[in-house]
Amino acid sequence: MGITGAQHFLTLDDRALRDQCSVDHYRASGPGGQKRNKTSSAVRLRHHPTGLSATASDDRSQHVNLVRALRRLREAIALHARGAFDPGTYRPSETLVSCLQDGNIRISRRDPRYYCVLAEVLDVLAGCEARVSDAARALAISTGHLIKFLEADPKAWQRVNELRAEAGQKPLR
Repeated sequence: MGITGAQHFLTLDDRALRDQCSVDHYRASGPGGQKRNKTSSAVRLRHHPTGLSATASDDRSQHVNLVRALRRLREAIALHARGAFDPGTYRPSETLVSCLQDGNIRISRRDPRYYCVLAEVLDVLAGCEARVSDAARALAISTGHLIKFLEADPKAWQRVNELRAEAGQKPLR
């Protein structure tokens, strides 16, 4: 399986990903003192190829907010931009294989490869009509281990249940 869908965007460095976006700087509202009300430190990124956007206004620093917005954009891309999946030709990517240990997907959410792995897992799940057992078989892990990986990230868990609803499946609990 080549790099498709989200994988292409998630493998870009921050500068290349930012170059695909409209970047808006604006004044954030709320607490934070006078500096927050006088400077345009909040950042909004609009990713043109996917139509997704992300914002950050947590910090007084525009640079810190840009880094956070890029991380949030990567998360949005991993969760919502689906790549093509052919069950007949699918083979786990080198990135995913490098994260498999004892039949588990072991990767920290702080690892820069996390969103690539998450996107691939969601691509496989979506390609299997959100059937966890079929996706686990394609990924060469147990159903329990796949559920454990997805459960660890609340946004991923929510997205899985959205995919299941779209496919007419019951939500996972």
